Amino acid sequence: MPRKTSAPADGKAVDRVTEILDAAAAAFDSQGYDATSIDHIGDTLGITKGSIYHHYRSKADLFVAVYQRVMEINFNAIAPIAADPGLRPIQRIQRMARTHALQVLRHLSYQRVAVQGLEAQLIGRVNEEQREKLQGIILVRNRYEAMFLQVLQEAMDAGDIPQQNIRLSIKPFFGAINAATLWYRPRADETEADREHIAAQLAAFVVSGLALSVPALAAPPAP
Repeated sequence: MPRKTSAPADGKAVDRVTEILDAAAAAFDSQGYDATSIDHIGDTLGITKGSIYHHYRSKADLFVAVYQRVMEINFNAIAPIAADPGLRPIQRIQRMARTHALQVLRHLSYQRVAVQGLEAQLIGRVNEEQREKLQGIILVRNRYEAMFLQVLQEAMDAGDIPQQNIRLSIKPFFGAINAATLWYRPRADETEADREHIAAQLAAFVVSGLALSVPALAAPPAP
């Protein structure tokens, strides 16, 4: 959890926090939670670990803050699209899918940390204060998924996608996009236009899957 600091007018404290979170996300991504140390993050930035402890009291607090930032990045990018009254539901879900994919590509280390999952990394390792913070972030994560579910329901009600169990559909929907954290490797000469093209392809794939009117296979008869 960040310590409360009075940020100077020039925003240097905010910039330092962002630098710390960026370095922590990269370290958690490349080394995993257990192998990452505050010393390593400090060495990467050329600062003492005391400078990091000025903002975060423990590695667990830092991991929570990284997760919180990625959820804020995703939420702030998606919420305006989900609420746009000028778009049909199917248009909103298409843009939401593309934007989510683009956030994955733009903030790869952060997104990989998010895919690792809070529970898997920190179960049994947090104090009560940190646990409350985790619960708050999990609520934000659930609200994020709920935005997609709401628009999917509206698209289904409008007849833009066939009737289906959207709570089941949303899992492979996110799974296909988030799998980019496993296979995507940005090229040295890659441009923002390149990333947007990849994101558009991913969005087209997952939305076309929602739109396919294929009945579920019946369970095989019992032997």
